[in-house]
Amino acid sequence: MGRLKQKGKAGAAKAYMTRSAAVKKLQCSLADFRRLCILKGIFPREPRNRKKANKGSSAPTNFYYAKDIAYLAHEPVLRKLRDHKAFAKKLARALGRGEWSSAQSLEENKPVYRLDHIIKERYPTFVDAVRDIDDALCMIFLFASLPSDSKVSPSLIENCARLAAEWQLYVMHTHSLRKVFLSIKGVYYQAEVFDQTVTWLVPYQFTQTIPSEVDVRVMLTFLELYQTLLGFVFFKLYTDAGLVYPPPLDTAKDEGAAGVGAFNLQEAKTARPPTTAAKVKVVEVDGKRVSSKDVRQTIKSIAASGSGDADVEMPSVDAQPADEADEEFVEDTTEENPEEDAPTAPAFTTATLPTLKTLSTLPQSTSAKLFAPYTFWLSRETSRPIFEFIVRAFGGRIGWPATSGSGSPFDESEESITHVIIDRPLVQRAGESEAEKERRRRRKYVQPQWVVDCVNAGRILLEDLYAQGKTLPPHLSPFGEHAEAYDPTAGIVGQGEDEEMDEDEEVEGEGDENEVEAEGSEAEAPARPAKSVLKAAASAEDDAALRAAEIAAEAAGIDYGTFEKEAKKAQRKAKKAEAPQVDEAEQDMNKMLMSNKQRKLYERMKHGQKKRAEERQNLEQKKRLIEKEKKRRANPS
Repeated sequence: MGRLKQKGKAGAAKAYMTRSAAVKKLQCSLADFRRLCILKGIFPREPRNRKKANKGSSAPTNFYYAKDIAYLAHEPVLRKLRDHKAFAKKLARALGRGEWSSAQSLEENKPVYRLDHIIKERYPTFVDAVRDIDDALCMIFLFASLPSDSKVSPSLIENCARLAAEWQLYVMHTHSLRKVFLSIKGVYYQAEVFDQTVTWLVPYQFTQTIPSEVDVRVMLTFLELYQTLLGFVFFKLYTDAGLVYPPPLDTAKDEGAAGVGAFNLQEAKTARPPTTAAKVKVVEVDGKRVSSKDVRQTIKSIAASGSGDADVEMPSVDAQPADEADEEFVEDTTEENPEEDAPTAPAFTTATLPTLKTLSTLPQSTSAKLFAPYTFWLSRETSRPIFEFIVRAFGGRIGWPATSGSGSPFDESEESITHVIIDRPLVQRAGESEAEKERRRRRKYVQPQWVVDCVNAGRILLEDLYAQGKTLPPHLSPFGEHAEAYDPTAGIVGQGEDEEMDEDEEVEGEGDENEVEAEGSEAEAPARPAKSVLKAAASAEDDAALRAAEIAAEAAGIDYGTFEKEAKKAQRKAKKAEAPQVDEAEQDMNKMLMSNKQRKLYERMKHGQKKRAEERQNLEQKKRLIEKEKKRRANPS
């Protein structure tokens, strides 16, 4: 007889665990459990049958894998959190008793945990870490722009600002920036680092406030993990680029609001640290000391000369120069297969991992140094951090007035300035000298969108469309959009036909009312055959039917030009009326064959498609109205 199965001891009830049971097993508070889950990357799971997983109960709760909770039980951070809880109790007791020396001693020996081992666990390779820094960068730039309060300390904001500046310095140094988009939320950037696409969002420089409905504790836990992750990633990036990490900070420039310019990039010393010499085995043969290195060199010389039978004298160790480094020997671990005659790699060669130095030798695209031939000057109303980062990332030189911060490499009178980024209306200046007029004619004044559009296009665009005071072209997102998205630069489908119909309606609407009344009785007779002819032309399926309708129109006294225009209009109306509609009965039959989950997913997809189509139609209708208004203003008569 088989063993009886006990309820709750197998299946989903054993594989899943509720949150309250997990907190009870780990013997920690709910806040510490939430922090552990964030740091270790453990999140709730959805079982197939919630009632079976909850041992017959249907109460709403969160489920976790039992293996994940067992994995958390051995976490060193959990042990540190327990130590911190005991420390808090001892500190409160010492302060309550007035034992100040004990409280100070406890404070000095406060338990502190590190997250280095968690970073190594979650990101086994460096490429995995680079692929996952998008959210980390967004969080860092967000907290760098927040004001300090009781929840967010000034030291935390300062550290986030330092990490943000270090990332921007690296992108500018390696010219890794690829795309920029100015949106309502902020500025979206996209860079390529180690063949990985990194996208992050930087908020505009406005006064930020933390909403009351946002749980800052959860964000601070994520930020704690992200700061450690970016420290690892930046150290590796700077080291591979041959730079010193962290870059030294110039305090004087930082106090003068120099921003990114307050950090100095320094190249690391190329001298390699002295390595410990490899152990060399030395034996005595006929009174001579022979090392393993001598044996390898002798084997090489025999193989090169091809005289395998000749006696070769082994050089002694004393004859070798003392400063010659021993050759590193790498054992060939490839398995020998006598059946395959494929060539194998030599035992002394090893595959080197790609680093930034090796990748930098590869040919780069010309757009990486897009602004290298140009020198820019920022007007005081433009955002200096945004455009300093963009221009310098593409190899250009940029300066700014003293009101935007210190650290500008040149002033406004620099003769090499080619472009002035300005965002104010065009105003005629009175009392300008000839030198100022000549300098203004020599420079090109463009609006800030020109810089971003040049980056996204990968080439220098014409400055005339972005000149000071002109209406800018639409700023489109360079990131991938769906195929049916609205494109302002593309022509509207059917725009010419709609214009012809509107013109025809306007022409038909014109005329004297008295003439219409006088000719009304005369037009009643030929109106009926004309309508029948146009109806036949609209319903014509081939050229023969259209030719027959044309002959009937000629017999009715309608000239060919009027017939062709009216026939095209009737065909357009017929096409709109007979738009292809999917059979609703067939759609219902298809839905009946779907499961409940698939049907809901299908309905959400159709709802999204319908919503996007309506938005596109609304935008196209607005564009038609704007184009008509422009034509009316251009031709007031």
